[in-house]
Amino acid sequence: MAARATAHDDRGMTGAAVTVEASTLPAADVVTAARTDPSTGLTAEEAARRLAQNGRNELLTAPPEPWWRTLARQFQDPLVYLLGVAIVISAAAWVAEGAHGVPVDALVIGAIVVANALIGYVQQAKVADAVAALATLTAATSVVVRDGELVDLPSAELVLGDLLVLTEGDSVGADARVLSAVGLAVHEASLTGESVPVEKSAERLPSQVPVADRCDMVFKGTAVARGSGRAVVTATGMATEMGAIAELLGRTEAEPSPLQRELGRVSRALGVAVVAIAIVVMAALLAVAGVDDTAGLVAVLLLGVSLAVAAVPEGLPAVLSLVLALGVRSMARRQAIMKALTAVETLGSASVVCSDKTGTLTRNEMTVQCVLTPSGIVDLGGTPTPSADAAAAEAGGVLVGAAVANNAVLGRGGDARGDPTEVALAVAARRTADLGDRVDGFTRLAEVPFSSERKLMSVVARDEQSGRLVLFTKGAPDVLLERCVAARRDGDVAPLDGELRSDLVARIDRLSAEAYRGLGVAAREMSPVENVDVAAERELVFLGVAGLIDPPRDEVPHAVREAQRAGVRVVMITGDHPATALRIASDLGIVGPGARVLTGIALSEMSDEELRTAVQEVSVYARVSPEHKLRIVEALQRHGGVVAMTGDGVNDAPALKRADIGVAMGITGTEVAKEASTMILGDDNFATIIAAVRQGRVIFDNIRKFLRYLLSSNMGEVLTVFFGVLLAAPLGLSDAIGPGAVAVPLLATQILWINLVTDSGPALALGVDPEIDDVMARPPRSPGEPILDRAMWFRVLLVGVTMALVALAAIDLSLPGGLLPGRDSLDVARTTGFTTLVLAQLFNALSSRSQTQSALRDVGSNRWLLGALLVAALLQVAVVEIPVLQQAFGTASLGVIHWLWAVGLAALVLVPVEIEKAVRRWRRRLPQPHPSPR
Repeated sequence: MAARATAHDDRGMTGAAVTVEASTLPAADVVTAARTDPSTGLTAEEAARRLAQNGRNELLTAPPEPWWRTLARQFQDPLVYLLGVAIVISAAAWVAEGAHGVPVDALVIGAIVVANALIGYVQQAKVADAVAALATLTAATSVVVRDGELVDLPSAELVLGDLLVLTEGDSVGADARVLSAVGLAVHEASLTGESVPVEKSAERLPSQVPVADRCDMVFKGTAVARGSGRAVVTATGMATEMGAIAELLGRTEAEPSPLQRELGRVSRALGVAVVAIAIVVMAALLAVAGVDDTAGLVAVLLLGVSLAVAAVPEGLPAVLSLVLALGVRSMARRQAIMKALTAVETLGSASVVCSDKTGTLTRNEMTVQCVLTPSGIVDLGGTPTPSADAAAAEAGGVLVGAAVANNAVLGRGGDARGDPTEVALAVAARRTADLGDRVDGFTRLAEVPFSSERKLMSVVARDEQSGRLVLFTKGAPDVLLERCVAARRDGDVAPLDGELRSDLVARIDRLSAEAYRGLGVAAREMSPVENVDVAAERELVFLGVAGLIDPPRDEVPHAVREAQRAGVRVVMITGDHPATALRIASDLGIVGPGARVLTGIALSEMSDEELRTAVQEVSVYARVSPEHKLRIVEALQRHGGVVAMTGDGVNDAPALKRADIGVAMGITGTEVAKEASTMILGDDNFATIIAAVRQGRVIFDNIRKFLRYLLSSNMGEVLTVFFGVLLAAPLGLSDAIGPGAVAVPLLATQILWINLVTDSGPALALGVDPEIDDVMARPPRSPGEPILDRAMWFRVLLVGVTMALVALAAIDLSLPGGLLPGRDSLDVARTTGFTTLVLAQLFNALSSRSQTQSALRDVGSNRWLLGALLVAALLQVAVVEIPVLQQAFGTASLGVIHWLWAVGLAALVLVPVEIEKAVRRWRRRLPQPHPSPR
């Protein structure tokens, strides 16, 4: 017996292997080596001990970045380098002038650098916490046997010796030796590159072979394509085959999203523009002021550097990441789990939502309400009881057959696991002891698993009382009828001639029209020498149809109306009968009665061009396979639609990947579907999708809010200095400063202070603003529409110019010799203009909350913003009135009249924006042309 091996890495992670030769050993020997029980699995205590000993079943990942390195990265920024230059310049000037006193400018700029770094560090720490929390929500899970019971647990908690229970759609959580397999096939492309699923069995291999040929092993990170089986875990963590690959892989940087790329382009363009403006301003100062001493030159250089730093929103990436992280965490609390922060921008642009019916639009609480037999329909409103009546007796046979050809597991205490339809059938058959005893009288011997192509599943069972072998087949009634040659009617087997067949088809159609889901059941005796495969599903005797109902969710009709109001088209895709699909879609308001329904057969016969035309009109698809979903997605996307597609099965993965927003079911979804998706629904509820679309739009609106605020505020700072230099003489600045001195409206340290106080707290608070505009009252954002459109740039310029005018007006009011009479000192005038500019930016934060609504609407709805504005205002009071800060920032105490001037002039920044918003509201009330359908 091979020895147990354990691998450790330098970060405390572990991986363990029971034996390196598991594939060449008999299954019983592997179980013995793993010290486990092949029927009851490990005990909870033993599993906990092994987890503590060998570590979590996780692959090697980058270690968490130390706090000091995160903090150090805040200083690795071109703008910080510019501030470093400013510190050097001011310190050099202080030394050149005799090093008297304290180098105030150098210390102030250094303090601002440190404060900015601390703010960035806190923001990144919050982003990291939010992303880590989301990772726990999307972690893979596995089903194992522990203490004889089936248990769901995170795959990271698997240990050596665990018994994995594998079913179609599961993600394999660890390397394991197959103990039993029924039609088990596994997708191993992620490990070996093999595109065809690999058939698995419990037969040991005679010798060591490459991973791709180990048919008695399953491996971590692969996915079950079909069938079922059990396997004992032989390797975890870095000791798995996937762990060996992980050790070889280099780490690559994630590609930025379109939103991040656009904001990067904007920041770079602003940087170039502002550097150019700063150079122009410095050249103008040097030319106009005639600077001829070191102090003047230093003042000009510091002003230029500070202007460049203040004008570029360097905090934009951090604010963006934090806003996305907080928004996605908020969505997760509402059961909409986004796997990537940047997917929010796509979600807000969704124009089509393609949804499964069962469990998403409906409650997924299937119950058998009636049974249609060739002899009649039996209502199961109460408890089904066997009866001498032919129809009732046949209904009992239908339920028994459906319960035998069934993979649902009914546990003690009423717990049930498995497909909801199969659970409903199993429960219906066991609601009376008589039918339950009949089900227990059959022993399953073999299975032909269900496939979406056949729409059937079969089980061969031995009747322990008579010893005969019976093939039970269940599936779509119309498909099943094609395999039947007879029907059980009035206690006998009657040939399924044209008249009886037509009658059954008509009655099944009526059942579907009443929104029942029909599941047909048929059977025949089998010879012991017959092969159990798809070919065995022939010459069947039709037993009947179980009529199941899954009522719509109460909240879905309202969600459908909300989606349609928002210009989001809802499309229903189901494997059910067309009549059932149309009835449910009509009840939910997706389509009107009599709307066109496109079936999978008709879809298969269409060319891509014909389907492209059809998807513009059809909103209900029935009897479709997962493969059809991919064609539907592609056809909708060719019309420019941003498509969200739901799915839960293995075969849904291609459509989920191809869709702009793949939505996997969190409850019924397979691990493969979850891995292929962009979003996971924690409650499998369609209404949650629409709520997520709303939240995505709110988050995107908030991104535009803080962009409007940051860019317009920074524009105000740039234009204040620019116009202040050009208009220094008319404003009285030149006279107040005197000949040969540098005439500037704001000092370099004041500009940096404005950037520190107004660009952090208020911007973050805008990023978590509640919904102000009705985001569902407008059509989806076009994918090609820039986040900074002409309207936003117009607002940025309008606010920037207004801020500059009111700040310069405040200076002019205070200085003698300007356009307006004044009699204050230069320090008081600059402080008044400085304060006016800060307060104008705070008013601008209120104005930036909406593109159309008044700044005074719902002022109290964002307490974070009110708190941030209050803190910023108090800090401004402190920098104006506290002596030590006055010396640092070149301010002077202001009288009551100056504070009133500052507040009054700052409030004027709202006026032009309120006028523009009123014009926008008036235009929206005008009749609008209808947009062309997507």
